[in-house]
Amino acid sequence: MYEVGGEPLPKRTSLQDTGEAGEAWVRQYLEEQGWQILAQQWRCRWGELDLVAARAGELIFVEVKTRSGEGWDQKGLLAVGIQKQRRLIRAAQAFLSQHPDLAELACRFDVVLVEQQPAKEGVSYALADYLQGAFELWE
Repeated sequence: MYEVGGEPLPKRTSLQDTGEAGEAWVRQYLEEQGWQILAQQWRCRWGELDLVAARAGELIFVEVKTRSGEGWDQKGLLAVGIQKQRRLIRAAQAFLSQHPDLAELACRFDVVLVEQQPAKEGVSYALADYLQGAFELWE
């Protein structure tokens, strides 16, 4: 394990709780698929990488978007526009510069859309879409 977490945010919001719960759900999902989680909520000056995972010579940078309904942004997909992609690319480059042993692995960006659903006891989470290789690492 490389790094988990960062500085806690001073004030929590329900959106932050929803996002973190969605990330935890995706983390478990990836681990069940055989991925080793190397970092979660890894932060640098350019932004945050929700999850970084490795498996069989591959490295993935995973952006998780959790929504409670369809909403205006297509379950979170529109929130990963060009500007967000650029920030994620720069953050990934910073991560790789800090972990040069991982720089030779095949890298890709995945975007995972998670849907929060009401359940008998609280809420549950479901995979709305998994976009493997959603955009290119190097511009």
